[in-house]
Amino acid sequence: MIPWLDEAHGPAFPPASRAARHPNGLLAAGGALTPDWLLAAYRRGIFPWFSDGEPILWWSPDPRMVLQVERFRLHRSLRQTLKNFQRNPHCSIRIDHSFRQVMQHCAATPRPGQDGTWIVPSIIDAYCDLHAQGLAHSVETWIDGELVGGLYCVALGRAVYGESMFAHQRDASKIALAALVALCRSAGVVQIDCQQATRHLASLGAAEMPRDDFLQVAQAQQTYPAMHWQFSPHLWATLGLPTYD
Repeated sequence: MIPWLDEAHGPAFPPASRAARHPNGLLAAGGALTPDWLLAAYRRGIFPWFSDGEPILWWSPDPRMVLQVERFRLHRSLRQTLKNFQRNPHCSIRIDHSFRQVMQHCAATPRPGQDGTWIVPSIIDAYCDLHAQGLAHSVETWIDGELVGGLYCVALGRAVYGESMFAHQRDASKIALAALVALCRSAGVVQIDCQQATRHLASLGAAEMPRDDFLQVAQAQQTYPAMHWQFSPHLWATLGLPTYD
């Protein structure tokens, strides 16, 4: 049995150490998807994940999939893609330009092995509320004036919690992730939470780490001032890429 969280009592989560092993990380159900509840969850390494028709389910898996930003793998093909992207005046990275649209595109792109999406309308509304408070952000890949890929995340101080990404053109989500890594490196962010393991994330350098280790770093990073969410082309240099005028 997992505990039921009473919305009337406010966001009081059990310790992440009480999360189930099967299914891995399931911690609690109930509560609400307000900014107060979401912030209380993320500060403790907890996130909501549920399907339409289910109650709100809260998770904190162990181990945790994490991308150490200095271990981001810039494969040869992606490096060339980024160089071409930089040179093209019709290509750009935008931050927080179309946050809700990014979430909607992510919702329309189920994770591998899933028929539906966990990004239900109530999740979109909740994270848009966080975005309005400056605590959730989108990194967007634009080509010829069209949003072709991107991702969204939650950020508390310098603790960055990745949520989901999408691509309508080849490598468009990887370009957005590379931009996020560049932004994080410039701001002193050391890790990006990826929540759960996938081959795609592993190919880019993410790896599992014990939940306690993840939480120790994340909670320390939360104590720093919020990073500056603005992307400029010179940040590509943090990935060892040349910059172009």
